[in-house]
Amino acid sequence: MSDAGATPVRRLVVTADDFGADLAVNEAVEIGHREGVLTAASLMVGAPAAADAVARARALPRLRVGLHLVLVEGRPILPAAQVSMLVDGRGRFREDMARAGATMFFSPKARRQLAAEIAAQFAAFAATGLVLDHVNAHKHFHLHPTIAGLILRIGARHGMRAARLPREPRRVLARIEPASPPAPQPVVEAVTALARRRFARAGIRTPDQVFGLAWSGAMTARRLEGLIATLPPGLSEIYLHPATQAVFEGSAPGYRYADELAALTDPGVMRAAARPDLRLGGFADL
Repeated sequence: MSDAGATPVRRLVVTADDFGADLAVNEAVEIGHREGVLTAASLMVGAPAAADAVARARALPRLRVGLHLVLVEGRPILPAAQVSMLVDGRGRFREDMARAGATMFFSPKARRQLAAEIAAQFAAFAATGLVLDHVNAHKHFHLHPTIAGLILRIGARHGMRAARLPREPRRVLARIEPASPPAPQPVVEAVTALARRRFARAGIRTPDQVFGLAWSGAMTARRLEGLIATLPPGLSEIYLHPATQAVFEGSAPGYRYADELAALTDPGVMRAAARPDLRLGGFADL
């Protein structure tokens, strides 16, 4: 029988970032998965509530968990003395991504320390016993060419098969909110295109489109429902930052954490996700 005229299948991963950052985040991940459309979470292996996140993940066998590499605005896995080129006087990763990125690119010593820290975070994830569903990085720092190259090399030793690269079609966002179309981001688009080619050559699957960049911290129920209802064909990822409270260690000012959690369990979102041509899951499932 011919498939001509058949409705194309949409495949969707709905991911919560910063899993392990705080109990408020972990609680929201569990609620969003048990009661809503959340299918995946990205784990910060060195974050304060990482152990709690791992325990919850083990009790949620259908939740797919990936590695959320932290190389900015957080603490390293390795002792600060071993990554001295990457951290400030408090032993935390530098917050100025431009300067940190330049150091990583130009300094051989910084690159060696960076490789060691990335390897340590992959090893920490492996030690949890969880299956590695995907890899991404805090603040999308994996788009940096030096970091991307190290992730590909080190990730290959740990079974990395999928990664997020934030290719966000503005036309889809404009259909949902035509009065406020997102501004072009030529730098992000250029480095993403370069990274997509590198990851594809390495055999790493990346989504055809990713949503969450323009509306980071503000993925309301209306926006999430609109995205699911107008999802393009292929593999998509929508990422959010849900939490059960607005303020915790490492929280971002202005982020609507509770609204993003509410979006995951919203009845309208649930109805949209039940469309017959949509398949929900993690990267390993889809």
